[in-house]
Amino acid sequence: MKDIFQLLDLLGNDKENLLNHVCKTIAKNQIHLPNKDSVDSFLNSNRNEQSIRSINQLYHNGNLSGTGYLSILPVDQGVEHTAGSSFSPNPIYFDPENILKLALEAGCNAVASTMGGLALLSRKYAHKIPFIVKINHNELMTYPNKYDQIMFASVRDAWNMGAVAVGATVYFGSAESDRQIIEVAHAFEEAHNLGMATILWCYTRNKAFIKDGIDYNIAADITGQANYLGVTLQADIIKQKLPLNNGGFTTLKFAKTNPDMYSKLSSEHPIDLCRYQVLNCYSGRIGMISSGGESKGKTDFAEAVRTAVINKRAGGSGVIMGRKSFQRSFSEGVKLINSVQKIYLSNEITIA
Repeated sequence: MKDIFQLLDLLGNDKENLLNHVCKTIAKNQIHLPNKDSVDSFLNSNRNEQSIRSINQLYHNGNLSGTGYLSILPVDQGVEHTAGSSFSPNPIYFDPENILKLALEAGCNAVASTMGGLALLSRKYAHKIPFIVKINHNELMTYPNKYDQIMFASVRDAWNMGAVAVGATVYFGSAESDRQIIEVAHAFEEAHNLGMATILWCYTRNKAFIKDGIDYNIAADITGQANYLGVTLQADIIKQKLPLNNGGFTTLKFAKTNPDMYSKLSSEHPIDLCRYQVLNCYSGRIGMISSGGESKGKTDFAEAVRTAVINKRAGGSGVIMGRKSFQRSFSEGVKLINSVQKIYLSNEITIA
């Protein structure tokens, strides 16, 4: 595949380090790796037949159908970051139909967006691509801004319009996380009872997690524990940011730790840090998809490929990439999403 080698060249100086790394922390045979039968891991669970069918729909749609990997287009930033700031780079996405067209054209497994946008077009598109309705959001209209996820939609309404899954965020570590955990636990229980799948954005959010200029909201140990709490809430898929550092618990001197967390189960290598996140998703029994992050323009393709390579080699289950794709021209957005999908379809990129 000539294209895959051109994509891997985008890794630049990190190419050899990322492609030739062998995990000596958590061996790949200790992880439940994504494969064509990944959905079978739910057959012995409490998920009912309809929920398993919904999970199966997510994994068997689009260009990555049947691989055990997911490519999801998430567009909830109109609420989370204001519509003006999110869609000014390409105003066609003020119209939610173009979000759905992008997901379809790019061959995504599913599209995740707001209740309002998806509901408006559900009769036209819900049978064409799996809908994931984001039921809670952080609105930024309160002044001064606060960071809290509040419910915008009901699970029942998402089910009524034909959605396959619901998505929600918990800001673990925040002052409001107790309420968010309870709300999401109830919502996920209802979703499973109705036969839907569940996806949890497992983010950590606390200003006290930033010390000496280092943001430990994206530390492997803290985000790993957020993942563990997420799978405990019975999320069928975990969404998480790639870890950029480690040692949040020890630096901030809170929670409980064990030296082996840092010496035996992880290292400074980005793939090992990501594998620690996967380990906390019940050793990979629950798939973990990595967030694509913000758009930075010219470096987006390189960053998208890097995220996909790290996630795949760590044992993750795919990428959920929004701003990098919809904050550019439609054709370029499709090209970027397809580039990420090629990483997961390539036999050249193996599990570390």
